Amino acid sequence: MRTHRLCFVVPLFLLILTGTGCRDTGIAPPATALEAQQAQAEWPTSLPNKDGSFKFGILGDFGTGDRSQYQLAEQMVKLHDRFKYELVVLVGDNLYGSERPQDFRKKFELPYKRLLDAGVKFYASLGNHDAREQRYYKLFNMEGKLYYTFNPKPDVRFFALESTYPEPEQIKWLQNELKASSSDWKIVFFHHPLYSSGDRHGSDLRLRELLEPLFVKYNVSVVLTGHDHFYERVKPQKGITYFVVGSGGKLRAGNIDRATGLTAKGFDTDLSFMAAEITGDEMYFTVISRGGQTVDSGVLTRRKLTP
Repeated sequence: MRTHRLCFVVPLFLLILTGTGCRDTGIAPPATALEAQQAQAEWPTSLPNKDGSFKFGILGDFGTGDRSQYQLAEQMVKLHDRFKYELVVLVGDNLYGSERPQDFRKKFELPYKRLLDAGVKFYASLGNHDAREQRYYKLFNMEGKLYYTFNPKPDVRFFALESTYPEPEQIKWLQNELKASSSDWKIVFFHHPLYSSGDRHGSDLRLRELLEPLFVKYNVSVVLTGHDHFYERVKPQKGITYFVVGSGGKLRAGNIDRATGLTAKGFDTDLSFMAAEITGDEMYFTVISRGGQTVDSGVLTRRKLTP
C-alpha cells in the first residue's frame, strides 16, 4: 500500500511537546481526523449570550499536559471568542503527577494561555491528586485558603470546598456562610460528588450526609463536582441540580453506570467542559466535547424557598 507523508500545522507549544508536525502513515492520524471534526462543528448551544448576563465555565480533572488536554483547551478558546465568559471554576485534580514550576506551566499556563491573556480568571478547588500548596498558586485565586467564597455578581455567590478532608471547622464555616448569604444564586463546587453514576467512584455517601442538609436548608441551587472522569448531569435531588464535570483531561471511557437511575444526561466517550450563563432566575448551560460537539444543554431555574 502506498503511504503518504502528511504535514499539518500545529501550534508552537505542540511542536515542542511532540517534536514534529509531519508523520509517515497510510491513513490520516487521529489528531488530523479530530481537527477536521472540529472544523466542521457548528457550535450549537443553548446559551442566549445576553449583554449583562453572568457567564462562566466549569472544568475538572484536567492537568495532564497531554495533547488531548490542549485540544479541549482550544475548544474553550473558540467558545470564548464568541461567548465572553468571565471566569472558570475548577472542580479539582488540577495537576496530575509532579507539581514543579515547569509542571504548572505545561499543565495549566500553556494550555489556557489565551484565556488567561484575555482576562479570564480561574478559581480552583482541590482534588485528591492536588497538593494543598496549590492554594498559594496565584493563578488559582485561592488566596491561600483551602475553602473560600466569592461573589462575582451581587446575585451570584460561589462556595469552594475542600472535600478530601471535610473537617468540622469547614462544615461550620460553610453553614455560617450559606446562612449569611442573601444572593439569589448559591453555587457550590468541590471535587468528590455527592451523586454520581461512576462505576469507579460513584456517590460519596459520607460527604452527602455532611453537606446535603446544608444545601437543602440554605437554598443552594447548583453543585459542581468532578472525581469521576466523565460528564454527568444528575436528575435533580431534593430540588438541587448536581453536575459531574471530571472530563477535562482524563477520560474513563464507558464508566457511567446507567443502572443507578441518577443520570439525566451522561457523556463518557471523550473529554468535555461546561459553560453556563445566568440571567435572572435561569441558568443556561452547555457541554462541549473535545471534537466541538454539544453533548448536553439546557436551562434550570434557581431554587426559591417557600416562606
